Amino acid sequence: MTFWAILPVKPLRLGKSRLAGVLDEQERFLLNQGLLENTLKVLLAVPEIERLLVISRDPQVLATARDYGAHTLQESGISSLNKALEKATLLARSFVVQGVLVVPADLPLLNVEDIQTMVGLAEHPPVVVIAPDRHRMGTNALLVNPLGALRYAFGRGSFHTHCQVALCSEIRLEVAELPRLAVDLDTPDDLEFLRKEMGSLAGDWENLFEPPRHGEHQETPRKYEENYKP
Repeated sequence: MTFWAILPVKPLRLGKSRLAGVLDEQERFLLNQGLLENTLKVLLAVPEIERLLVISRDPQVLATARDYGAHTLQESGISSLNKALEKATLLARSFVVQGVLVVPADLPLLNVEDIQTMVGLAEHPPVVVIAPDRHRMGTNALLVNPLGALRYAFGRGSFHTHCQVALCSEIRLEVAELPRLAVDLDTPDDLEFLRKEMGSLAGDWENLFEPPRHGEHQETPRKYEENYKP
């Protein structure tokens, strides 16, 4: 059972604006870059992920993704997250993909084991697997099998909305309660929680602030490389 992973990524210079009170512009840029590269590395290491598709309007994001061998999809103008995901899903559909995993690039504790847990819950479709954030308000990862079985509803309260849509559509719903996957980085409170509350689970996440070493990501095995424009 294999899937595509879809990563919607904001421009690196614009993301994490709510952390402006605790991180300066360069620190936020380095954090966004580090989170993106970490997400790419983790997903490329998951055997069940057949292909990786990054959608963004930031040329630097797309260039980084291609360096890791990912497919890229150029956003035109400013669109909502759900519209961007619909566009990416249409592209995946043209490749006769079984299902998709939607993962944002702001999960500092993303790991192979948790993604494989979600994949394991996605057997016997139709099924939707949702990993909520630690407040059980947002959706930190969403696996839909088969492709197109669920309408995307990211935004405020998306965890409850996705659950309701799945149940109303009579699709089996699996909620993956995964402590590491539940941690995202949107606010100073999230940053403080990660630093103080997660303990050993957090590992060396603060290395994400370091500028990427030139050529370091070249060691990651390339699976595929293509670029698509609207």
